[in-house]
Amino acid sequence: MKAVLIPRAVAWAALVTLVAGMQAALAEPLVYVPLGGEGKIVVVDAAKNEIVGTIGGVAAVHGLAGTPDGQFLIAGSYQEREAGGATPAKPSGVTEDEHAAHHGATPAGPKKDNAAVSTVSVIRTSDGSVVRRIDVPGAVHHVAVSPDGRYAVVTHPNQGAISAIDLSSYEVVASLPTGPFPNYAAFGPEGQSVYVSNAGNGTVSAVDAASWAVRWNAAAGESPEHVVLSADGRSLYVNNVGDGSVSVIGVDERKVVKTLPIGSTLHGIDLSDDGRTLFVAVLGEDKVVAFDLATGATRDVRLSPAPYHLATVRGAGKLYISSADEPKVWVLDPETLAVLGEIPIGGKGHQMVLSPGT
Repeated sequence: MKAVLIPRAVAWAALVTLVAGMQAALAEPLVYVPLGGEGKIVVVDAAKNEIVGTIGGVAAVHGLAGTPDGQFLIAGSYQEREAGGATPAKPSGVTEDEHAAHHGATPAGPKKDNAAVSTVSVIRTSDGSVVRRIDVPGAVHHVAVSPDGRYAVVTHPNQGAISAIDLSSYEVVASLPTGPFPNYAAFGPEGQSVYVSNAGNGTVSAVDAASWAVRWNAAAGESPEHVVLSADGRSLYVNNVGDGSVSVIGVDERKVVKTLPIGSTLHGIDLSDDGRTLFVAVLGEDKVVAFDLATGATRDVRLSPAPYHLATVRGAGKLYISSADEPKVWVLDPETLAVLGEIPIGGKGHQMVLSPGT
């Protein structure tokens, strides 16, 4: 299936201050925060903790990832439509036959009755324009991009599968089952493997990024969701929402080598700049926990209500944590866990993306 060029006038709703030629003038780093039901992404200058732009035209955007060169965002949508049903408006310069061919076929992958599709958007960061829209089989929860920028992987919880998109051709090159309710995905540092948490059966799948086949599965805890990989690619940290723990999966061992008790109803997870501290949003207890991976010591700070997605703003000495119940992001000092401030974002923040070099 081939994707189609979408005209800028149709594809994007005003990018407030982040326009072509101005991005270089903004203080780095930038953090992109998708707002789900609001149908937009806000752009935050992390040096000032201020919103400097808004990208529209991205319905039900939950999953978000960036290309390594910082030129594009890959935005998944949780909004489904019936395959073969209503499609995006035909762009100028594309014939009716070409448009029907691009959007009329069911994407490759697992076939189910009443098959549904959603749309992945490729967004140019310099001006906020959507340059491609790609149909995939089922709603998209989270997104990952390979270290070389060649592939994007999106998870389809309702389909029990993931899809791989070749970003050089904007084609879906594979869709494959990994397990019930695949939630999050992360590429290894060499881009040869992608790791997928399967919340429905308590496993993590390692997928070969050349053959697009599952190479092995490892049992994790109860309802594994968000994951983060160590810089050397040898340890995968998986939050288990159902039992309040983090499983440490040794990639070489292909199994859990340690279990870290954290708290009730976990969500966002990330590592410190030096990789020595694991940060976890404990949504069920209104707190964020910092776990020292060398000593096992923990620190925590109360954040209310409902700390949700979490991201280390690398090189800036900050943690960003969104709230599941209020339209804001907390800014924390990762060393002391002191709250440095709050950023009103106008919606519920999901998978946050940092600009390159952060």
